[in-house]
Formats: sequence, C-alpha cells, structure tokens
Amino acid sequence: MKKSNYSYIGISFIILLFGIYSVPKIVAHFQKPSLHKFTKVPEFEFINQNGKTINNKSYEGKVYVVEFFFTTCPTICPLMNQKMLTIQNEFFGNPNFGIASISITPEIDTPKVLKEYADNYKITHKNWHLLTGKPESEVYKLSNHGFKLYAGSGDEAHAGFEHSGLFALVDKDGYIRSRYDEYGNPIMYYRALNEQGFDHQIQELKEDIKTLLDE
Repeated sequence: MKKSNYSYIGISFIILLFGIYSVPKIVAHFQKPSLHKFTKVPEFEFINQNGKTINNKSYEGKVYVVEFFFTTCPTICPLMNQKMLTIQNEFFGNPNFGIASISITPEIDTPKVLKEYADNYKITHKNWHLLTGKPESEVYKLSNHGFKLYAGSGDEAHAGFEHSGLFALVDKDGYIRSRYDEYGNPIMYYRALNEQGFDHQIQELKEDIKTLLDE
C-alpha cells in the first residue's frame, strides 16, 4: 500500500474519533437540560402586596421562582431583586410563570410596605407576589425546613437578619427542580449573586424556566 493511502486512512481514523467524541456533545448542547425533581413545596398561605391571599393553589399549573428577603435588607436583597427583575422581564406577560418573594420580617413588611417596595422596584408581573402575614417563626420554618433555604437572625450589618442568596425553582406540579452540575450532581438551587469565586446562575435559571414551561 502506498504511503499516501496510509495517510488517508490515518486522517479518516482521526475524523472518526473526533465524530465519536464531538457529535454527542454537540447534540447535547442543543438539547434542553434534564432537570432533577426534589421534594414538593409544603403548604403555605400569605398576603401579597395588594392585600390578596396567596397560597399553593395560586401557583398551581405555573412555573415559579422563590426567594426569601426583607425590604429593609441593606446588603444582598437589592442585588437579588435586580437579578429577579431580569427574570420578570424575560417572562413578562406569561401567565404560566410567577415569582414568590417571601418576607422574613413580617412585622415590618406589611402589605402597604411591600406595595411601596414593588412600586419602587418596578415589580409589575401580575404573578410576582411579595408575601407577608405569618409569624416570623413560621416563615423561618418554611424557609429552613420546607425549602431548605437558610433564614434567621443576623448581625447589625445585615439589619439583624440573614437569609440565603439563592433562588428555588418550582415546577407546575409544585416540586422543587434544578439542573445538574458538571459532575452530574443536582445543584438544587440557583445562585442569585457572584460569591466565593462562583458566578451567579441567572442565565441557567432562565433556561430551566423555559424547559419547565414546555413540560
């Protein structure tokens, strides 16, 4: 066999190997991610910024994002809600999408206070509910045990309270969902902020909202 024939065979073999390695990755890039299903969101009931009662049934059949916050938060809340506004704008007018922002300082965050906060932040999606009205202990229980997102007392730098800088994603059936990390582990929550050397995951969250809306 001529030397040139060996070269062609070698090149063909390399192309074959490249195809075996690359094609699945290219296909996977264009496929929607598979999302892991966690526990179902526990029963809850609050009052929103418009004085309306909001509970699990209010989000039935909707994909929604959950955060815990408080209006007097001087640190991460304003940054988190700036990110949440980009999510609102991405899905503005979609009746099957919603947001639940649950106050961890219900004695301060009355519906009137939440309404002013909503107006200041230009919160306009009809399914973005700022929620209050339960004793602080019940809110902590919902956050720490129901969603497993930390909320509790903090130092003066955080106005006396602390909470997670993460967003939870809930599907139409009321289950917490998330994508997998690069090692195949479900991430469970989405980082709202850049922290400890890791970037925020808002773009990933938007992509996964779209996946759940199509389910």
